[in-house]
Amino acid sequence: MRKEILIVKNSINEGPGLLEEILKEKKIEYFITELGKREKIPPVENFGAVVILGGLASANDTDEIMENELEFIRKVLRTEIPYLGICLGLQTLVKAAGGKVVESPVKEVGFLDPDGNNFTVELTDGGKQDPLFEGLSSPFKVFHLHGETVELTDDMTLLATGTFCNNQVVKIGSNAYGIQSHFELTPQMFEDWIMGDPDLLKLDTEYLRSIFNEIKSEYTKTGKQLLNNFLRIAGY
Repeated sequence: MRKEILIVKNSINEGPGLLEEILKEKKIEYFITELGKREKIPPVENFGAVVILGGLASANDTDEIMENELEFIRKVLRTEIPYLGICLGLQTLVKAAGGKVVESPVKEVGFLDPDGNNFTVELTDGGKQDPLFEGLSSPFKVFHLHGETVELTDDMTLLATGTFCNNQVVKIGSNAYGIQSHFELTPQMFEDWIMGDPDLLKLDTEYLRSIFNEIKSEYTKTGKQLLNNFLRIAGY
């Protein structure tokens, strides 16, 4: 019998989105821990894969919640349990494995970069060969919501790059992945975020909606393919 997948929410407002839809469709059991409600992360050995989502915290925070999260990720890496980190989940992965989390040269928010073009990520040669991106071709249009980025160690593999924030998708070992952008985005999540996130509230709400509606079909297809690829890597 397959073990459950653990989903760790760093923020009440940042849920699993498309991933949860896929897990329900495939009848894959999962368990959600909400750190924003001060719930404790269960023992890693109880689960077959781990997904850590985004949030407002920084991987450089020194409070008990973040220290415990980083130590949990180190256990995930030691036991080689498949891992997927999204946004903050990428940054905590890199931090836990010995890399650095620093201020991003550009605060990437929404769909458009400072030049007015769609934020995109481009696969490296390694990314084009990695099973996480099977059935996909780059570049990808992405949605961003972050002000920090990562600096990698020599034993980390860069799978995708961006124009303003270079390190966009990172792999550690054989099955631990971190993604800076939000491939899990659903229409409901998008609405919740543009009506509540301080950085998104600074942007033109109707323009954000028009961009999302324009690329929603393509974006959802890409996100589902990537997330299904991760589940396959994890043995589900």
